[in-house]
Amino acid sequence: MMKTICVILGTRPEAIKLAPVILALKKNKNFNVLVCNTEQQKELSNQTLSFFDIKADFRLDVMRPNQTLSGLQACILEKLYDVYDNNQIDATIVQGDTMTVFSGALNSFYHKVPVFHVEAGLRSNDLFEPFPEEAMRQMTSRIANLHFAPTNLAYKALLKEGVKSENIVLTGNTVVDALSCLSKQVLISAEKSLQNKGVAFSDKLVLVTVHRRENHGDRLVHILSAIKKLAKQFNDHQFVLPVHPNPNVHDKVYEVLEKVKNIVLTTPLDYPELVALMKNTKLILTDSGGIQEEAPTFGNPVLVMRYETERMEGIEAGFSKLVGADEKKIIFQAGLILSQRKEDVRFDGRQNPYGDGMAAQKIVEAIETYFKRSKEQ
Repeated sequence: MMKTICVILGTRPEAIKLAPVILALKKNKNFNVLVCNTEQQKELSNQTLSFFDIKADFRLDVMRPNQTLSGLQACILEKLYDVYDNNQIDATIVQGDTMTVFSGALNSFYHKVPVFHVEAGLRSNDLFEPFPEEAMRQMTSRIANLHFAPTNLAYKALLKEGVKSENIVLTGNTVVDALSCLSKQVLISAEKSLQNKGVAFSDKLVLVTVHRRENHGDRLVHILSAIKKLAKQFNDHQFVLPVHPNPNVHDKVYEVLEKVKNIVLTTPLDYPELVALMKNTKLILTDSGGIQEEAPTFGNPVLVMRYETERMEGIEAGFSKLVGADEKKIIFQAGLILSQRKEDVRFDGRQNPYGDGMAAQKIVEAIETYFKRSKEQ
């Protein structure tokens, strides 16, 4: 009997990382797939889904101006409740650690529908770093029936928390699968688009992304001051910063960096543009989680502008370094890299510690096994 699986997502990273899973499920005759987009990042998530030729069956439009976390959670839960009340759903898939993830898992639990958690087991073990994501993923783990761990560290973290080994599947990270979906022509088109936005492709290109909630306020001031000083010190390098639309980030970025000649501020990039930029950059400074996983495929050194990361594999492999929002540390570590030639600071991209590009297929096979096992019991 065909099983109906609802894939719940709401942000661009979720769309990227769940797209390979959705496409793999749709190829399997045993599954009917419903895609529910909470639209926690409305424009970015829909744009990314369209790149993979995926259309959401439900679009919830949950965001409101100056929305609180509790208000967002209430809105997502209420709208998801209607989706589940009006459709026969056999399982829920969520990915990662956002409000969409936890609310999707909680709603599924309320309807006694099993939850399958993609990218399970990531831990910083500090509930406020990152905030609120660390709490979201820990709470989701208490609800999930299947845990798709991207790395051995994540697998061991789940075991340590008492999750039974038969409910954990080591898959690798689906973000690596997503990278393989990009054709050469798509990347060429993305590069042309970036050039139209003022990006000059060379061996002295630096990508900067900053958006995390815990980096708002004073931390953002320190980060932007470091970027400004680096741009002036290395004025033969070009710094590209896609500006997050959140006013807490957007307005401050433009206030501090808009007039620096070798800094290019752009609107948020689509997925192919971001990949094209990562592929050609010399250094990445970021507080993003997904970029930490994608960058090793392209051999990029990464400075992680966070005080804790749940992605320690990159740190341990030498691809990444934690610099927090420490202005002096950011300048010092970035300076060590930027003062060298690009070819001297690159890594072997074949050694990406986050996956081998087969995660989606492993996930689908594990879901098939889950339903077979449930039928036998």
